[in-house]
Amino acid sequence: MTTVTPQIVHLSSALLPLLLIFPIAALSALRWALRTTDANGDREERDWSIPAIDATGRADSCLHRWDVRCKIATLLLFALLTVSLTSLWPTLAALLVSLAAIWLARLPWRNALRRVAAMTGFLSMFLLIMPLTAVTRPADVVLIFGQQDWFTLNLRGLELALLVSAKAITVALLMEPLLATAPLPRTLEGLSRLGVPRQITLMILLAHRYIFVFLDEARRMATGMEVRGFCKRTDLDTVRSTGNFLGMLFVRSYERTQRVYAAMLARGFNGTLPDREEFSLRASDGFISALWLGTALILLAIDRLLPTGVLG
Repeated sequence: MTTVTPQIVHLSSALLPLLLIFPIAALSALRWALRTTDANGDREERDWSIPAIDATGRADSCLHRWDVRCKIATLLLFALLTVSLTSLWPTLAALLVSLAAIWLARLPWRNALRRVAAMTGFLSMFLLIMPLTAVTRPADVVLIFGQQDWFTLNLRGLELALLVSAKAITVALLMEPLLATAPLPRTLEGLSRLGVPRQITLMILLAHRYIFVFLDEARRMATGMEVRGFCKRTDLDTVRSTGNFLGMLFVRSYERTQRVYAAMLARGFNGTLPDREEFSLRASDGFISALWLGTALILLAIDRLLPTGVLG
């Protein structure tokens, strides 16, 4: 009976600095891309009280015309099937599908980059720690740099970290064609038609609308403090001023909430908003849903047929 032992691969110690240079270069490139897209896309002063997720622009694509109920159910199911993948290459193919959907919908790439940038800190932990701390098993491939036997890199751990990162990025990017190709009220109405309680969708709609109003008010208050000479320091005066700022923001937010609620009651609000959205299924909606789900099932079948192994 033969015993399978881990495969040890010795590499030059000169390659060790690349482990630090490559992730730093990737993060720097992501920050540069974000700054470039922001500089090209935000030349005009923006009204921050308007929710960004509702800014669908004038883009028109098959994803914009796709029935919102089919879109929600299909993309969520596609995300669920993507999370169930166990091999790296089908997961990367699903990532390419999500990128192709953003390109097809002609959505701003800076929003997708922001979603990925918000996850880099969490995903970097996986990419740095898992290859170094994965328990060595038979048939693993372990890299050793020079004579540094204490510093080993397990390719199975790297593969698992890349798999988790690719799944997370894929699901995050799918939120762009899901949320940015239709106004939020229409998307929430689609959720209600799919069985989500209307009280929940109403709370999401109001919270999403007025959190931007409160953020805009906080930004104007902060600007007013800076104009009056306020400067952040590590002293008691800064703590006192920050406390006054938060207290005043809470009071203004509460007063605005009361005024909005009174205005809604005056207009006949009884706990639900009037249903103004009309939905109609077309043959093209079913075709697009079948195309998405067919792609997901093909990736799932390939995933189950692939042999398990390092980067397999």
